[in-house]
Amino acid sequence: MEILDIIKESFIFPTKNLDKLAIYIVLLFVIGLLSFGGALSIYYAVQESSVYMILVAILFIMSIVLGFLITGYQVGILKSGIDMDDEAPGFDWKNDIITGIKMVIANIVYMIIPAIIIGIVALITNVPGNVLQLSQEIAANSANVTATANSTGVLASVSEPTMAAFGTSIAITAMVAFVLIIIFSIFLSMGEARLAKTGSLGEALNIPEAIRDIPRIGVGKVIAVFILIFVIIAVIQAILNTLSAAIPPLAILSIIVTPYLTFFSSRAWGLLYSDIA
Repeated sequence: MEILDIIKESFIFPTKNLDKLAIYIVLLFVIGLLSFGGALSIYYAVQESSVYMILVAILFIMSIVLGFLITGYQVGILKSGIDMDDEAPGFDWKNDIITGIKMVIANIVYMIIPAIIIGIVALITNVPGNVLQLSQEIAANSANVTATANSTGVLASVSEPTMAAFGTSIAITAMVAFVLIIIFSIFLSMGEARLAKTGSLGEALNIPEAIRDIPRIGVGKVIAVFILIFVIIAVIQAILNTLSAAIPPLAILSIIVTPYLTFFSSRAWGLLYSDIA
């Protein structure tokens, strides 16, 4: 499919499957309630009785299970794109939960590599040492009553070499992290597509093959779809945030908009991967 056709069809896709979208929204809402209930139970457990800890465990386990369910369902949406099926898949609790667990494992594996590289870069640029030096100077300067009264005064009193070293190390590490996260997010999307296509965790974790899938589709096409998905989601979220700031009750729209965009992005990656499926 052409790039614009992928984006157009994917954006319309949720409107053709409003029943599945509604179920997905309800599940997200339930997860939110369970998480809130778990957090509230922790408070009462600390204040009153350890009996509440049992409730905490139950609520959080339930929310985790439902989290696996919706994660697995997202893979199912991706598969519908690969198969060029206009119908979103039905919810299959057992298979979706298993697939969700596989997807979480894939996320961890794919992101371990950039995390290690980012950690190495942070050590090379001496981020820990610069943070320690900065904190020591701030602590020393905080002894000054005048500086303590003004937080900007504390930072202003930090030596220029310390601030320069801290800023440089953070900037370099942040840039490397940004690039690596984008690159490995694309690799992960290919791995997710492989999982959707085969149902195999081994195929999803076959990183070399996942990387080779990109030129099979077309590097330019993959990057273009990635950018378009990112821009569309960012613009819609920015508009929603602006409206919510102006009219707070409109913040509730995120309950619908966020799942809609999830359906859209998963479908788009599926259609993209259908080129080689």
